[in-house]
Amino acid sequence: MSHTVMQSLLAAIVVLPLVGAVAALLPAPPGLKGRDPGQAVLRHGVTVTGAVLALTVALAAGFDHDHPARMQATTDLSWIPALHIRIHLGVDGISLPLLLLTALLTFLGALYSYFRPPTGPGAPSPKAYVALLLVLEAGSLASFAVLDLVLFFLAFETVLIPMYFLIARWGGEDRERSAWRFVLYTLLGSVVMLLGLLLVGIKGGTFDMVALATDNGAGLSHSTQLLAVLAIGTGLAVKAPMWPLHTWLPDAHTAAPTVGSVLLAGVLLKMGTYGFVRILLPVAPDGMHAFAPYLAAFAAVGIIYGSLVCLALARKGARGDLKRLIAYSSVGHMGFVLLGIATLTPTGVNGALFANVAHGLITGLLFFLVGALKDRYGTSDLDSLSGTTGAALYGRAPRLGGLLAFGAVASLGLPGLAGFWGEMLAMFGAFRPADGLSRPAFVTFMALAGLGTLLTAAYLLVVVRRVCMGEQKEHNAVPAFADVQAYEFAAWSPLVALTVVAGLWPAVLLGLTDPAVQQLLGGGN
Repeated sequence: MSHTVMQSLLAAIVVLPLVGAVAALLPAPPGLKGRDPGQAVLRHGVTVTGAVLALTVALAAGFDHDHPARMQATTDLSWIPALHIRIHLGVDGISLPLLLLTALLTFLGALYSYFRPPTGPGAPSPKAYVALLLVLEAGSLASFAVLDLVLFFLAFETVLIPMYFLIARWGGEDRERSAWRFVLYTLLGSVVMLLGLLLVGIKGGTFDMVALATDNGAGLSHSTQLLAVLAIGTGLAVKAPMWPLHTWLPDAHTAAPTVGSVLLAGVLLKMGTYGFVRILLPVAPDGMHAFAPYLAAFAAVGIIYGSLVCLALARKGARGDLKRLIAYSSVGHMGFVLLGIATLTPTGVNGALFANVAHGLITGLLFFLVGALKDRYGTSDLDSLSGTTGAALYGRAPRLGGLLAFGAVASLGLPGLAGFWGEMLAMFGAFRPADGLSRPAFVTFMALAGLGTLLTAAYLLVVVRRVCMGEQKEHNAVPAFADVQAYEFAAWSPLVALTVVAGLWPAVLLGLTDPAVQQLLGGGN
């Protein structure tokens, strides 16, 4: 495929959701209204996100897989000449899987919303919902496609407002407080990150990520790199979320509507870890080397902490919320991603990128399933979902129970499914970290991560036992509910299929990321 076609595809992928968002707010043409204007605008959301997904698949098909380390489909236009800020877009083996993941999850979310329109106390019309969903998609795609530090910051911030409104207007209990916490935490982190990005741009003489990565930090002094990693890393760590900066996440997930939770886990958390790989590793290698042991320590604590909280929530009588439990499991899973990055080795960073995509697929599926369970049962409280009056899914909705069990075993890292490879490679990276890093310390972090995988298996199996198994003595006490519907099957099956494909054929993803990671760590040589 020619460079011009690829260039146009990438530009269209970023711009089309914004155009769609504006169109969603306009009155529908008379012929498209159908029976219900609300359905018409939800159908518009499916159409636009479907078109973006098709364009992203076309971009992936035209991508030169023999040279995944090279920036492809690049657009480089001057935007603010006085500040040397350019509209610079491009895609390589690191960003392409994340673009595909974002386009897929947004399309599946829009499809799910078409058949199950979002509701909420005093929720506005579907017009606003679809427009916010499309703005969220545009900001997410732009974050993975831009190659200018200032544009990255703008795209990084764009997603905050739509996610705030999705939680505050269509969320569940305590939604407004959760939405405010999400915005305030992320904004405070972003302010610090902006200072770090400006420091790098001014000291390095350019805001262009490719130029800065090629220099490999040569234009930045050691103290500048330390400050840059501290400032930018703090902002990225809030979004990742790294322990102890994760406290906004459980509330946001618990209150968010189903599709909001799917996108928050599957896409927004990835922006933080992507920033570490795309910006800090190549631009400030000395600073990353200095802070790597601390990042790894926080990651290891996060893995154990997330698992222990989940175990506490899963036990009988704890009144644990299933959505909250999966949110805390994300703290542990993203800990593996941060541990892989902290090893500063190709093995660890490839593991981190693999775990990123795997987490998006598996946790996206789990949030869809829990949302469906809550819709049917009226609650996601674990004590209500278990026991003699509980869900007992294997008996009453076997397909839903089977999918929940599949999501759980994928999340605990069962070999043959996507969750296994990223965690294993991150631990391999920690076993032999980069030169100059303390091997005994990293082997300790690896051991803690290994313990975390055992704890993860423990709480997920407890959840499966309590929700899927169980007696059905008091039939009348439990309302009957449907098994998996056709639209749910359509929205979930791609995530199941990709989880299996990535688990059985990891080379399809590692073949893309590895050459690009080798180049980033080697300074573009």
